[in-house]
Amino acid sequence: MTYDDIPRSFNIATHFVDQNVDEGRGERTALLGPGGSTSYTRLAELVNRSGNLLRDLGVRAEERVLLVLGDSVEFVALWYGAQKIGAVTAEAYTFLQPRDYAYYLDYTRAGVVVADPTTEEAVRKAAAGSRWLREILVVDESFQQRLAKASPELEPAPTTKDDIALWKFTTGSTGQPKAAVHPQHSPLLSYEWYAKGVLGIREDDVVLPVPKLFFGYARDLAALYPFGVGGAGIVFPERSTPERIFELIAQHRPTILVNVPTMMAQMLAKAASNGHDECLTPDMSSVRLCTSAGEALPRELHDRWVERFGVEVLDGIGSSEAYHIYISNRPGRVRPGSTGELVPGYEARIAENGELLVTGETAALYYWGDDEKSKKTFQGDRVRTGDLFEQDEDGYFWYRGRVDDLIKVGGIWVAPAEIERCLVGHPDVVECAVVGSQDNGLTLTRAYVVARRPVEEQALQDFVRERLSPHKYPREVRFVDDLPRTPSGKLDRKDLR
Repeated sequence: MTYDDIPRSFNIATHFVDQNVDEGRGERTALLGPGGSTSYTRLAELVNRSGNLLRDLGVRAEERVLLVLGDSVEFVALWYGAQKIGAVTAEAYTFLQPRDYAYYLDYTRAGVVVADPTTEEAVRKAAAGSRWLREILVVDESFQQRLAKASPELEPAPTTKDDIALWKFTTGSTGQPKAAVHPQHSPLLSYEWYAKGVLGIREDDVVLPVPKLFFGYARDLAALYPFGVGGAGIVFPERSTPERIFELIAQHRPTILVNVPTMMAQMLAKAASNGHDECLTPDMSSVRLCTSAGEALPRELHDRWVERFGVEVLDGIGSSEAYHIYISNRPGRVRPGSTGELVPGYEARIAENGELLVTGETAALYYWGDDEKSKKTFQGDRVRTGDLFEQDEDGYFWYRGRVDDLIKVGGIWVAPAEIERCLVGHPDVVECAVVGSQDNGLTLTRAYVVARRPVEEQALQDFVRERLSPHKYPREVRFVDDLPRTPSGKLDRKDLR
């Protein structure tokens, strides 16, 4: 499918929710959660009621609705309800401070923000000085009463495939989050290219996301892609921990596990330390594949995961700017350590400086409120990713770091990710981060290492020196208990510099 194949009149909610009812899949399970299962018929009704409630609050077409609530059926219904009335959805993390929410409120200019009891206090403090906010809608008992009074019938707004549908926030290493603005057609093309073309998503799939739904990576995989074929997603409000993920696998028997390398390492550690406890080492035979994204998946971690759990891992990379995953390993042809091959529908080339340039019809239109950055990043359907890659003769891409992470040592550019990949190959290293440090005006490399057991600094330096060019070994090694990460789970090097 391409952009030209999509009819001009198009709405995300009618395609991914209502269509299941129209095509006879209304009684199939759409969502599994603490309250049991929610059928497509019930979800469609909740979407309609949510859309009507938002409309009654004055939400107009193209107006932003900011969601600041935990994973739930209500989250999904409100997201699609906003889409159905032609509004624009944006999501914020649920663990931020009032000053952070104040930024989101001002940046989005949302007239309505949806919170829950865990985020309400921070949101209300943030809203005190808001120029745009009209209503804070809290998903509590009173919300359920208001929802029950809203009409279960809703005609979709006359949206087109080119109308703005959603914002995806970037998690850049510096500055405040920026929103990549996407039209209605981006989710559909991503579903066709990645979910169907790579994952082979099917009607009997049940998807369990480790990241929360405010991350586009998780929301699309758990509450959009399965809906394209009548599959199901799992929603749970608690923080993701190895114990909770193991419990959900045992309870719901998912077929696809949406994961990130950090949690994969934690699950392995928990299984190793509790191998005698069946609750913590469940039968994972229902899981046909595990996706990984957010940061590079080291080969060593990939191999340990497959050996321990017997589940194939499809590592990939995507971005808010390109909508979702555009390079991924594929079932049956995984090359451990690589990021995989191009997802059907995308083209790519590597610039002279090693930066990956990706072209596809899911590219965002622009960054909201940042014309200068938009012009640098978006060139038609082409996106400057800021990621450094190499491509081998078989078409597989190998991640080499970020353009803005490069360190110039002795006049030679060094990619921290290359040193990190080497270090995690050492049996005593759990994870690590490499940054540049200043010593008498000279830039040197420093490695922060989380060790599995005591190990000498010199041993790690020698390990790298023997495997990489001499100028790439870390001149200093510092041992730490853990590494700082962004809210999306990515390594946060700026906190180490």
